[in-house]
Amino acid sequence: MSLPRSSRTALRLRCQFASHHQLQLQPRQPRFQQLAGSRRTVANLTHTHQAAAITRIQTNVDPTSEEFKENEKSMAAVMARIETLSQQIQKGGPEKARQKHLQRKKMLPRDRVTALIDPGTTFLELAPMAGYELYPEAEVPAGGIIAGVGVVEGVSCMIVANDSTVKEEHTTPLLSRSIFEHRQSLRRTSSPASTSLTAEVPTSSPSRCIPRPRPLRPHLLQPGPHVRPGYPPDSVVMGPCTAGGAYVPAMSDESIIVGEQGHIFLAGPPLVKAATGEEISAEDLGGGKMHSSVSGVTDYLAVDDAHAITLARRSVSNLNWPKATSFSSSSTTSSASSSASTPGPSPTFSEPLFDPEELLGIATTNLRKPMPIREVIARVVDGSHFSEFKRDFGTTLVTGFASIYGHKVGIVANDGILFPSSAQKGAHFIELCAQRAIPLVFLQNISGFMVGSAAEHEGIAKHGAKLVTAVACADVPKFTVVVGGSYGAGNYGMCGRAYSPRFLWMWPNARIGVMGGEQLAAVMETVGKKADPELRDRIDRESDATFSSARLWDDGIIPPQHTRKYLGLGLQAALGGRNEVKPGETKFGVFRM
Repeated sequence: MSLPRSSRTALRLRCQFASHHQLQLQPRQPRFQQLAGSRRTVANLTHTHQAAAITRIQTNVDPTSEEFKENEKSMAAVMARIETLSQQIQKGGPEKARQKHLQRKKMLPRDRVTALIDPGTTFLELAPMAGYELYPEAEVPAGGIIAGVGVVEGVSCMIVANDSTVKEEHTTPLLSRSIFEHRQSLRRTSSPASTSLTAEVPTSSPSRCIPRPRPLRPHLLQPGPHVRPGYPPDSVVMGPCTAGGAYVPAMSDESIIVGEQGHIFLAGPPLVKAATGEEISAEDLGGGKMHSSVSGVTDYLAVDDAHAITLARRSVSNLNWPKATSFSSSSTTSSASSSASTPGPSPTFSEPLFDPEELLGIATTNLRKPMPIREVIARVVDGSHFSEFKRDFGTTLVTGFASIYGHKVGIVANDGILFPSSAQKGAHFIELCAQRAIPLVFLQNISGFMVGSAAEHEGIAKHGAKLVTAVACADVPKFTVVVGGSYGAGNYGMCGRAYSPRFLWMWPNARIGVMGGEQLAAVMETVGKKADPELRDRIDRESDATFSSARLWDDGIIPPQHTRKYLGLGLQAALGGRNEVKPGETKFGVFRM
């Protein structure tokens, strides 16, 4: 078969070109043969498993050592105390109030939350120890409010439920502040629906408030922070909503009310009679039937609590919101949550190589002893893989990239006092995460910044300011876990409460304060004064984790071995089920060089 004319011409020209340049034509070799035949002295191919191998943390923990057993024993005692307190708080108000609630054919507040969330999913409760030992004259379990993040119809939601069994439906200043703080938590998350199970909300009537100092009172006058553009709030009215509380269902996208049980009015019947002389019943003034058929304040009328919760679940299903992302383990086919409806494959993850239960032997109640922070990281992150950043510079601050349930995160963890080099390193790493839209996880165990002439001459003030500025300005989700001490200005540099982390949790052994009792004694001796033993005891008592949690300085005390789960739930809530961080508008201030 003869070649086409054009092909014969091309072949002739090629031969002429080769002859002119004295080149010998060779058949073209496949690419892999060329690579195999070439002489190279370095590797030209890196497998994925090789890159993963160099990021895997190796452990030096010996569970049989005396130190491990001693830590485990002391932590077990602290954990037992916290567990006992948690069980008491879970009960809510006194038995008499609970029985009165049930006799009225109402569901208990925690039962309402359980019925609302999807079966088999976890409710991430916030600040359950709010109000602990805060009021000598009354116990206020959980501050009279149950709040947290749960999955409803596959959608991650912020849930707020008032507990009317606490203090016989009276409002405390802490309750109003608690509602404010939890609504602020909603603003820091990307949870699409603020589902409010309103059984009793703050009233402006002074006679119904426990007498307390006034600083907390401004929170009582802020019913609106639950409204956030793009994140629809729903309300379920299961009891009286009076005065400012009436605006909660009125400001919601959809409102449900239980007939002959829920009431909404700016002023109740007694105040109406006193002001206008009109005598009217609560049901006629602001009952469910009236608001559903006459005023239009509510959208759905339920016959009882169970019916109202069913309607609430239906409302959430109609939000047309991305479902909470499911995460499939690379070693198992089961998913960690309800199935996802977001585009693309669900992220996969590997469990840590080391048992998280070992954290009870790694953590210590003696905060003067160092804690191997890389051992903590190895039991929190996926596959115990940690790409450490600047490992040999500023070694008292550990920074690097990892994943938690498939979410890429940047970790900033203390491994000693913060020196100028540590602060520079931390600021550099936080800037990277802010530019790349990577959430930040801070593991606090800090006694503060280094002091002394050497540190001042090295510029600890300006370098520390860089770290604090970076923390304050980074517009990405931030999470903080206090695993040990949180003292002095170190709290600022490690994203303390004032720097608005999405969630801040404490381990049971954690302590927080300006300084510890021993440091106070040393300072007093330096200035020529004797340390008062009672003052030392007071400082030690007020730096305890329960003292902090009672005043809403954190979002709860968590078991060390569950740190990974809490961070995973927090990340899911912050990302709104999308498994992605929207690029923020991080604008840093001036870094003093």
